[in-house]
Amino acid sequence: MLGRPSNCGIVHVAPQLRRISLGRSSAHPDHMSTHHVFVTGATGYLGRPLVAELLTRGHTVRGLVRLGAAGRLPTGVGTVVGDALVASSFASAVPPADTIVHLVGTHRPNPTKAAQFRAIDLPSIEATVNAARSAGVRHLVYVSVAHPAPIMGAYIAVRQAGEALIRASGVPATILRPWYILGPGHRWPYLLLPLYTLLSWLPQTREGAQRLGLVTRRQMLAALIHAIEHPAPDVCVLTVPEIRAMAAA
Repeated sequence: MLGRPSNCGIVHVAPQLRRISLGRSSAHPDHMSTHHVFVTGATGYLGRPLVAELLTRGHTVRGLVRLGAAGRLPTGVGTVVGDALVASSFASAVPPADTIVHLVGTHRPNPTKAAQFRAIDLPSIEATVNAARSAGVRHLVYVSVAHPAPIMGAYIAVRQAGEALIRASGVPATILRPWYILGPGHRWPYLLLPLYTLLSWLPQTREGAQRLGLVTRRQMLAALIHAIEHPAPDVCVLTVPEIRAMAAA
């Protein structure tokens, strides 16, 4: 159970926050309705497994890809070729999507990539927000980052700017704030788990350890699915404890 409310109005995991079992067919009772989903960054670390899962659950999916990258999308995903930094290159292809999921960002972000964050991460969410507004999309899903934090200041600043763009747009949105996502090729932070456990036990460090905790790719995918299938009426923020609560055991 979650120990505190979020600004999504969530206090307990169920029924408001339904746990998501991945790999289920469209007959699974988690479904509220079928969605038309447009995904930027659809061939990436989160994008490719997300679009495959959405198809499994009976949703209609189209993915924005760069020229020559269409072959990296799973079978059944509609292909939109465009530039994620330029709204006019894909905005007309967004309808009839009711949801946009924005997953474009700098590959393997680290403190040395501040210029890339400003050149890729910020203009891409600005383009997605503009496309969502022009297309009349009802819900936007954005992967931000946990903050405050003692490192990655440039990355956090850009993601906070992305959140501000979303709030100013008036488009209802779910913002997810993970810190580090464990998964294939992203496993070294497992070495930090004993330290996280210790910090979680200490009252003076417990809140920071929870807010900047590690999540798995499976937990992130479950949280993204939940956000898509249960659209927020306004702007909802899911932090690490909420993200962890999404995946069924």
